[in-house]
Amino acid sequence: QVHVVESGGGLVQSGGSLRLSCAASGPTFDDYAMGWFRQTPGKERTFVAAVSWSGITTYYADAVKGRFTISRDDAKNTAYLQMNSLKPEDTAVYYCAASLRTNLYTEGDYDYWGQGTQVTVSS
Repeated sequence: QVHVVESGGGLVQSGGSLRLSCAASGPTFDDYAMGWFRQTPGKERTFVAAVSWSGITTYYADAVKGRFTISRDDAKNTAYLQMNSLKPEDTAVYYCAASLRTNLYTEGDYDYWGQGTQVTVSS
């Protein structure tokens, strides 16, 4: 089992940057692909980015491609989401999740979820 905890959210101005961290417990972190999703009130959780268990392959939603970068450090059991050129429409609760699957674009592909961290981008 993997326990996931996000951190790094906060308030930032449009055009600014934030780095989210996702710390995972458990001896098999490097077996899991890691993903980030986001959710705004009244809407479904949507895919943001994912990184394969090996760290070699990354996946991004079109809305964040070129601005966000996902990475992982298996020595620290941590995944990261570097968010640059933030826009007000990036405002959401960001969730980290762990998956043993190869398809990583939907909520159902993930086995373990964190509680989320709020990101607010002011205009």
